Amino acid sequence: MNRPGVELSDSVTKMSEAEKVVCVTGASGFIASWLVKLLLRRGYTVNATVRNPNDPKKTEHLLALDGANERLHLFKAELLDEGSFDSAVEGCIGVFHTASPCFIPSTVKDPQAEMVEPAVKGTLNVLRSCAKVASVKRVIITSSLAAVVLTGKPLADDVVVDETWFSDPALCEKSKQWYMLSKTIAEKAAWEFSEENGIDMVSINPGMVSGPPLQPTVNISLLPIVKLIGAETFSDATFRWVDVRDVANAHVHALESSSACGRYLVTGKPMHSSEVLKILQELYPDLNFPKRMSDKKGFTSAFPAFQVSLERVKSLGINFTPLEVSLKDTIEGLREKKLLSV
Repeated sequence: MNRPGVELSDSVTKMSEAEKVVCVTGASGFIASWLVKLLLRRGYTVNATVRNPNDPKKTEHLLALDGANERLHLFKAELLDEGSFDSAVEGCIGVFHTASPCFIPSTVKDPQAEMVEPAVKGTLNVLRSCAKVASVKRVIITSSLAAVVLTGKPLADDVVVDETWFSDPALCEKSKQWYMLSKTIAEKAAWEFSEENGIDMVSINPGMVSGPPLQPTVNISLLPIVKLIGAETFSDATFRWVDVRDVANAHVHALESSSACGRYLVTGKPMHSSEVLKILQELYPDLNFPKRMSDKKGFTSAFPAFQVSLERVKSLGINFTPLEVSLKDTIEGLREKKLLSV
């Protein structure tokens, strides 16, 4: 395995298209679909893993992408099946691991079995497959800002959260934040395994992801936007939105940049639901948006508007899409997919 600092960008540029083979796990997802699209556009051959290659809801939008006929190959893989990713990783120069369970918290009955175990074991299964393949130069893990912010340290407007922060699993569990727990433990396990096995790994840690969906379903991160339309109230919650295209772009740059290493926080400034609502109302005055805030406190309302350091991700050459543009494209994309009732 190559160590951090390998001249990847030069070697990728010089490779023929036949040699530019990468793997994307969980390829049918929101971020992963855009990642597949960008990789195909850049001339890569993509080995895309999905749980069921015969499910059109998981594959049709991928097969319709430009370049898919020639350079997209679907593989069946399950997070909990060891060796499941071996064939998809074989011959790849880069592996993007995006697959991870994500559910609405209220629907989770057994957090350990439904979220934590698949996230951790799935990540290690992918890395074990990578460790067997000499051609793999770098592995990019899709983590989350959720694996960064819940540390127990005091948070305030002038506090700057950076890549050195790691969420505390005990605090995540105490707060019943199962997604935060799964992403934190999975990322920590990935770093430990990669260091022990000489894998050149990079993690991308996005905030709340907006933007136009390629997949034909509403994913968890777009639900807060979808739920605003026609609702009586909006939530007392603060999110840090980032466009899905910027997140996917950060993944590609993390593979191609020779200096890429460690963690990259990819997110926007803190925005309360009321601020997001104001932007949407100005963009779509004809839509029915709520006029009052819910009395129920959202978990994110407990976090003050702390700052997030973006120096490292900007060093990758990422230019962030304005939230107004991202929200407009989100609504238009949802309408195009007939995922809005208006």
